[in-house]
Amino acid sequence: MSPVPPVPSLPPAPAARAAAHAEPLVAFRGVSFGYGRRMILEGLDLEVPRGQVVSIMGGSGCGKTTLLRLIGGAVKASSGSVRVAGQAVETLRRDDLYRLRRRMGMLFQFGALFTDLSVFDNVAFPMRERTDLPEPVIRDLVLLKLHAVGLRGAARLMPNELSGGMARRVALARAIALDPELIMYDEPFTGLDPISLAVISNLIRTLNVALGATSIVVTHDVRESMRILDYCYLMAEGRIVARGTPDEILASDQPYARQFFHGGIDGAVPFHYPGADYRTELGLAGHDR
Repeated sequence: MSPVPPVPSLPPAPAARAAAHAEPLVAFRGVSFGYGRRMILEGLDLEVPRGQVVSIMGGSGCGKTTLLRLIGGAVKASSGSVRVAGQAVETLRRDDLYRLRRRMGMLFQFGALFTDLSVFDNVAFPMRERTDLPEPVIRDLVLLKLHAVGLRGAARLMPNELSGGMARRVALARAIALDPELIMYDEPFTGLDPISLAVISNLIRTLNVALGATSIVVTHDVRESMRILDYCYLMAEGRIVARGTPDEILASDQPYARQFFHGGIDGAVPFHYPGADYRTELGLAGHDR
């Protein structure tokens, strides 16, 4: 498999430079979480500085999406603390949690548009639900958000008339409808063709800067995400196994990181699923040639 392409140098977002020594927007401190006896996360520590694009990477089932659910308060940590904008999410009452969520935007995997609403009404939905803005103002704001993702001309289309890449961009316009402080992306590159993938990647970076926001990108797409990141965490079995800037993490000699980022077939994650000795299963044990 070909190596990951060189990472282009990216200037930090203005907000990131200004807040270099500020309290992180999101912080996990010793967080563990599980369903019954099955632990998903164990003793997790990570920080997401304000103004940066930070990626959470790792194989399927390692707990990446669970991190987003903890940040949004959909589930609560079994132990430890999840802090967002200085607030411990697990201690918030319902009304306080809803107020915190209004400062967040979420791009769900595959978009999750309302199928019976037009593109315009999908983007207008959070404005109508969470604000008292008059319809003429909502109209202008919706067109502004759609213009930002290149789809102002598609405002009257229905979701079933959109390509996969267009649907993802509409979902992104909806996610930024209320100018959130924190934008979370759950596998934003899955299922996209190369052109759509490049468009979404560019939008994640440019919108983060334009809105002065902070972005968390959950993904396992190494090539595209490394072009836009400020910092990366790599997860395996519910733990952080490597962290750093794109240059640092690509150069990591940690076994799982080396296999993950360079596409090794065998290594820290073995090719063969654990099983009994092969020769024994074939009845050849003890038989020498």
